[in-house]
Amino acid sequence: MDPPFATGTRRRGRTARDRFEDRWPSREAHLDLMRRVLAEAHRVLRPTGSVLVHCDFRSCHHLWLELERRFGEANAVNHLVWSYGLGGSGPRSFARKHDDILFFARSERYWFEAPMVPSRSRRMAGAPKKATDVLEIPAINNMAFERCGWPTQKPLALLEVLVGACCPPGGVVLDPFCGSGTTLVAAARLGRRAIGFDASPRAIELATARLREFDGASAQRARASAAAAAPGVGSPSPSTRASRSRSRRVASSRSAATTLR
Repeated sequence: MDPPFATGTRRRGRTARDRFEDRWPSREAHLDLMRRVLAEAHRVLRPTGSVLVHCDFRSCHHLWLELERRFGEANAVNHLVWSYGLGGSGPRSFARKHDDILFFARSERYWFEAPMVPSRSRRMAGAPKKATDVLEIPAINNMAFERCGWPTQKPLALLEVLVGACCPPGGVVLDPFCGSGTTLVAAARLGRRAIGFDASPRAIELATARLREFDGASAQRARASAAAAAPGVGSPSPSTRASRSRSRRVASSRSAATTLR
C-alpha cells in the first residue's frame, strides 16, 4: 500500500483534477488512519500473506512501530529502500533520493519468492542474482509512456518486483490506496488478481482506464495468437500450399502458351 505521506501539502499532478490533499490536523490524525487500515489488513490477510507499506522519512519510524504492534516484532521481514535518483534536491539538506517500504509478514508461513536482478559486478557479468533490500529502479520521468498524470504514481517496474516477490501466482493483491492503479496493473500483468480502492474519484477513474487499456491490449494479443495458431489462418495448410502451387503452374503454362502464339 502507498498511503499519503503526510507531507502537509496539496499533491498536484498533470491537470487540476489530478491532485489530492495531504494535509493533516496533526501527526496523530495521520497515524490514526494508518492504525485502522493496518488493523483491517491484518484481519483480512491469509497466514501466507504479507503487507508492504510505502512511506518516507516523515513517517517510516512511526509506521514501523505500528506494524510491530499489530503484526508482531517477529514478523518484521525487511526495511526496503527504493532508490530512484530523481528530485529531492535542496539547499539545506542532503538530496532525498529514496523512499522506504516496510515489509511485514502475517505469520511465519508467509509466501516469498526472491526477485532476481542483473548483477553489476564485473565478475558476474550481468548474470542474475537475488535482489537486495535496496531497489534501484528509476522514478517515472515526465515523458514516460506509462505516466498518467497522478502526482504520486509509482513505476510499474517497482510494483512488479514487489508483487512478484510477495504474492503467489493466482493470489490476490489488496491495495487500499490504489491511486492511479499501478499495483493493480502490475498484478494483472503477473497473473495475480487484485482489489483496489481509493478515496479520490479521479484516482479510481485513472485506475479503471489503465486496467481497461491493459485488458484491451491483452485481448488483442490473445486474438493475434489464436489467429496465428488457427487452421487456415497465418501459415497455409499443406493442401492449401499444394493447391496454390498447382494454380501457379497452370497460370505459368497458360502465360507461356500465349507468348508462343
